[in-house]
Amino acid sequence: MNIKDIARLAGVGLGTVSRVINNHPDVKDETREKVQKIIKENNYIPNNSARNLKKLSSNTIGVLIRGVFNPFFSEMVDIIGKRISQNGYTMLLRHTDYSARGADEIRNLIEFQKEVKLQGIIYLGCDLKEIDNTTFENIEVPLVLASTNSTYNTEVNNFSYVGIKQIESAFIATKYLIERNHKNIGIILGIKEDIGLASERLQGYKEALIKSNIDIKEEFIEYGGYSTRGAYDAAQRLIAKNKNLDSIFCISDIMAVGATKALEDMGIKVGKDISIIGFDGMEISEFYNPSITTIAQPREEMAEHSIAVLLDIIKNKGENRHIVLDTKLIERNSVKK
Repeated sequence: MNIKDIARLAGVGLGTVSRVINNHPDVKDETREKVQKIIKENNYIPNNSARNLKKLSSNTIGVLIRGVFNPFFSEMVDIIGKRISQNGYTMLLRHTDYSARGADEIRNLIEFQKEVKLQGIIYLGCDLKEIDNTTFENIEVPLVLASTNSTYNTEVNNFSYVGIKQIESAFIATKYLIERNHKNIGIILGIKEDIGLASERLQGYKEALIKSNIDIKEEFIEYGGYSTRGAYDAAQRLIAKNKNLDSIFCISDIMAVGATKALEDMGIKVGKDISIIGFDGMEISEFYNPSITTIAQPREEMAEHSIAVLLDIIKNKGENRHIVLDTKLIERNSVKK
């Protein structure tokens, strides 16, 4: 599908299609809507490579990050960027927002690939739930999904991924609370639309409760939007609805900090009156007061594996790989002894 095909299907000239694509004002609304409808239906993405090739050399590696202000990826990007530079390549960094999912995520990858001449792409935080052999059929460069939000089918070999066992790790976090005699365990997830990370960590939480014969209560589930402010509000909502809540599992350390602050502001002592456990193993969880018990992800390892796999494929020294790394429970002061 190219611009000539779009013009033919719309019954207009190439110039009209070009003006629609470039958002020029001198196009009738009816014509603009018709052309845009055909573009959307055919999943056509304008190829801007020609004009960008003058700006970017062909040794560019793209890094796409899900979450515009996601601090979890900062250390990973630093490591990946250094390795890219050391190997004589240039890094191009782009962000998407949390609302991108499914077809939108694929479209973002295709658009990223077409805008510049990339040698390969690392996508941090992909939230695709199911992947088959057709998912990345339009991605023409090596692709590594790093810190993925799901564990993918290893039989699909047209991409690489580096991640953790999301369900198992969330199970360990919840089981840790249960083993310390907590029965009324709340959970603060990210956003309701998540199909990967949130759903898998929620599944691990539920499986731990079921295995311990503890009822799953929908009123124990809240959403914090992956932010400290969002989790602050979510924790207050949880307490308002559930006076008997004895612990909260936050699926990110950023949200664990927000929840801890909310409870402390309400006069509830974290680590004494109630317990909180986070997820990620970020530095802020160690230095917050009280320090927060967390499930630590191996960010450095994920970054090193991601760029190593991609460079091997680019240099024809390796093939796609699916790597699953272990997490680690770090005990601190936010869980009652």
